[in-house]
Amino acid sequence: MPLLLNDAMLKAQMTCGVRTSEKRLGVTGFRGMWLPECAYRPTVQNWLPAVLYGDPRHRVGIEQFIADAGVTHFFVDNHLVRQGQPLGTWENGHFKEVSEPQLHWDRGRGWRDPLQPVGVASEPGPPRCFALARHPRVSEQVWSGQIGYPGSGEYLEFHRKHGERGLRYHRVTNNQLPLSDKQPYDPDDIHGKLYEHSQHFCNVVREVLREFKTQTNGRPGVCVAPFDAELFGHWWFEGPQFLRDVIYTVSRDPQVKLLTAQEALEQYPADKVMRVPEGSWGEKGNHSVWINDRNRWMWEIEYRAEGRMLQLLHDLPWRQDARVREVLERAGRELLLLQASDWPFVIHSQGAVDYGIQRFSGHYTRFERMTNIAESLAGGAGRELSEIERVQIAEADLHDVVFPEIDLNWWG
Repeated sequence: MPLLLNDAMLKAQMTCGVRTSEKRLGVTGFRGMWLPECAYRPTVQNWLPAVLYGDPRHRVGIEQFIADAGVTHFFVDNHLVRQGQPLGTWENGHFKEVSEPQLHWDRGRGWRDPLQPVGVASEPGPPRCFALARHPRVSEQVWSGQIGYPGSGEYLEFHRKHGERGLRYHRVTNNQLPLSDKQPYDPDDIHGKLYEHSQHFCNVVREVLREFKTQTNGRPGVCVAPFDAELFGHWWFEGPQFLRDVIYTVSRDPQVKLLTAQEALEQYPADKVMRVPEGSWGEKGNHSVWINDRNRWMWEIEYRAEGRMLQLLHDLPWRQDARVREVLERAGRELLLLQASDWPFVIHSQGAVDYGIQRFSGHYTRFERMTNIAESLAGGAGRELSEIERVQIAEADLHDVVFPEIDLNWWG
């Protein structure tokens, strides 16, 4: 999101996310969100586009789009809070600017600590939304390639699969071993390891909260450890059992409260406002995973697609002509999918280069087809779709069934 060229694209992404969640989950009033790749950008006066254009421009902070969508909080990596610029305090609905000396004598407030939610603002003033930081020590217990629990030898090996059916019969054994040397998996071996890991995780949470409370003279900390849902059960077969044991343990712990992020913000309101720097949870903490020499070409295509979409929304009679609107809606769907952060990621990481190129190119091809058809329909009164155009529209519907309800006003 921080690298998208036009503000209308961020507005559409946010609105689509909220509307789709409400539709699919049957719940309204979503309060929190996980930014793609935890990538954030504050207001920048002289923002320079990643490719194609050399003219600096004013861009408002992503917190504005988050707040405009009715979302109150989001998550960032811990270094964005660690490197944040304190702007003031926020207590009982009142903002008060902070002076540099206060940061030294007011240490009990927990400035720049990932265990403290913060109000996010690009300039001094009341915050419109809040950020919670991923705690590095707690999160690495699961994510780290060296100490992460999923790499334990007893657990099911994800990568070694049997034949075309993809069934898995082997355990991790040792991370250094080739797949051919993995030992058979025994479900009876995991129970003790799951107990060990779940209890260790709970102890780490207790310890970091206790340390923070001591350092801040009794202030409670809010410990956040977000993970991709696909880790549990997909990459880490025993992950759901680990989560179950952690939840059971913490829910009965008198020292720790198990809360949703919204509940934590209500019970322990953020009393600090900060300007959070630009960055993500990727390598080096910036956007270099998603924009580099290996995938720069993708952003050149994406920027051109943004411009074409906005131009057609301005020029074509989609409000009056249902046929034009329906085809442009399909183009909007392809544009949303074209902007997914996974495609440049898997190309940069070389985890699935061919797949990333295939998906990105496929969405762009269908986007171009849909915009060409919409433009052609608008240019000829009463013109019927050709057989090729009907096939192209059907193919787009067959490939991409996500976001079935697209509203072109999202880009307005």
